[in-house]
Amino acid sequence: MSAQKRLRIYFTGVGGQGSLTATALLARTALYAGVDVVAGEVHGMAQRGGVVESVLLLGGWRSPKLEYGEADIILGFEPLETLRGLPYLRKGGVVFSSSDAMPPVSVALGVEKYPSMDEIKARVGEVASQSHFLPCRELGMKAGAVQAGNTVLLAALCASNLLPFGVDVFEKALQLFLPEKIKAANLKALEFGQDYIANA
Repeated sequence: MSAQKRLRIYFTGVGGQGSLTATALLARTALYAGVDVVAGEVHGMAQRGGVVESVLLLGGWRSPKLEYGEADIILGFEPLETLRGLPYLRKGGVVFSSSDAMPPVSVALGVEKYPSMDEIKARVGEVASQSHFLPCRELGMKAGAVQAGNTVLLAALCASNLLPFGVDVFEKALQLFLPEKIKAANLKALEFGQDYIANA
């Protein structure tokens, strides 16, 4: 499919959040939709609290390499990590981020200060053409599982018309690829992400 829309998506989060699982789920959704996919882990810390970064390239890329200023979309699972990942975003790119903070150890120890959400949004706005900050943890819990907050973020992205497939394909992928016991919460989370974009 040579006419595929080519997109570079940078994922960033904190260990234990499931951001790599979310990357894999979106990759499987793209493959299900017939889109060429290249995925790679930029930097990963398996332990809880470490920074986790990954890349998903859609539409016929050869390598999962991503340099600063090349990402079309940032998917941030933690707002400070979204801010830290901002150098990867091209000017005029788009940001989808959780607004729920998980301060790193350096903040807890008083070594670093956690910026306010207003400051994070302002700095993101200097680079991005649009940004969406969703209370993913809160919406995940409302859907029935805190981990379903990642699905809220993915659903918002799929509902944005930025990808070469929509939220309908993502819903089918959830039905196909998720274990039965977590389907209901994730399908509810999908609705929350879709509704957010519809009302943005």
